[in-house]
Order: sequence, then structure tokens, then C-alpha cells
Amino acid sequence: MTVAAIYRTTIGKKVLMALTGFIWVGYVILHMFGNLKVFLGANAINGYAEWLRTFGEELLTRGGVLWLVRLVLLAAIVVHVTMAYQLTRLDLESRPVRYSNRQYLQATFASRTMRWGGVAILLFLIYHILHMTTGTLHPNFVEGDVYHNVTVAFQNPVVAGIYILAMVALGLHLYHGTWSMLQTLGVNAFAKNNVWHLLAQAVAIIVPVGFVSVPIAILLGVVR
Repeated sequence: MTVAAIYRTTIGKKVLMALTGFIWVGYVILHMFGNLKVFLGANAINGYAEWLRTFGEELLTRGGVLWLVRLVLLAAIVVHVTMAYQLTRLDLESRPVRYSNRQYLQATFASRTMRWGGVAILLFLIYHILHMTTGTLHPNFVEGDVYHNVTVAFQNPVVAGIYILAMVALGLHLYHGTWSMLQTLGVNAFAKNNVWHLLAQAVAIIVPVGFVSVPIAILLGVVR
């Protein structure tokens, strides 16, 4: 069977979704740890941001590796969203008549909100890039001063609230997404399901809590 033929199958699309999801799960975990450097002060997080821009500049140019990572993430999100859309269409086409009385026997709230949660996260991602990366939506943005940009932004309760709500959506998406990813890739076939289920739960809790701790600490004045 050719790659194109595999892609056209539901399984092929789910595997692509799982692989691109894996890339993004890894990224958000690393991004969370990077954000937590704000608790160590301006020098720590600004130094980390500078390291991201200079890493690998001997081989490429300044920021070359960072842009390479961004391109991989962009490709992954495009494929992920495309597969999600195509799988949703296939699901709807397989049952053109809606259930008159749908019963959610084993479906969790996280699984039932995956699609709309994914849309919310995508919209937040666009906002986050325009806010914290390009500074387009940040009225006091200072290029290269991550500590300033973060602390000033989260002093606004509305902005902090947007981020906190987005992390709730991310947690739900990570919970079902990580579990589905492990199932699709067959990882859970080599160990007891409850171990991988706990891993999905841990990722879904630790990552959002790590992200949310930053705006909450700034609102409470712990980080200034």
C-alpha cells in the first residue's frame, strides 16, 4: 500500500494526527518549563530567550534553529488541524442523520469537547503569537525583554483571564489528546492501560497548572 493510499484511510489520518499531536505535546511541555523561569527573575528568563535565538548560530544564522523549530510546529499544526477537519467530515458523513437522543456512555467531557476545544486553542495560539511574540497586541511590548512583556501583560486581569481560560481548554485537550495519541500509536499495547492513562492525566494537569501559575503569581504580586 502506498503512502497516498494510507493517507486516504481513517487510520492513516489518525496516525498523522497522533504524530503531529506528539510534536505539540512535547513543545508545550518544554514551553511550560521555559515560562517557569519567570520565577527566577528577569535575567533567567531573558537569558533563556536569548539562548533560544543564539542556539546553533555557528551552523545556521542567529535565530536559524528557532525559525526551523517554528516551521516544524507550523507544519505540524496545519497537518493536525487538516486531519481533524477531515476526520470530523468523515464522521458526520458516516451518520448523516443526527441521533435523536444521544447517550454518552463512556465519552468523557474532554472527549466530547475536543473539536470545539481545538478551535478555541487555535484561536488562542494566534492571539498568543500576536501578543507575546510579535507584540502586535501588546501595548507595552519591548523586543527581547520577555520578563517585562510577561509581567506587564498579566497585570491586566482580562489578559490573565484569557490565558487562564485557554489553559483550561488546553488541559482538556491534552487529556483526551494524549490518551488518544498513545492508543493510535499502539504504545498502550506494551503496558497496562492504567499506566498510560495516568500519564495522560499527569500531562493534562501539570502543563496547564505550570502555565497558569505565571499569570496568577503576577496578579497576586508574587512576581513583579
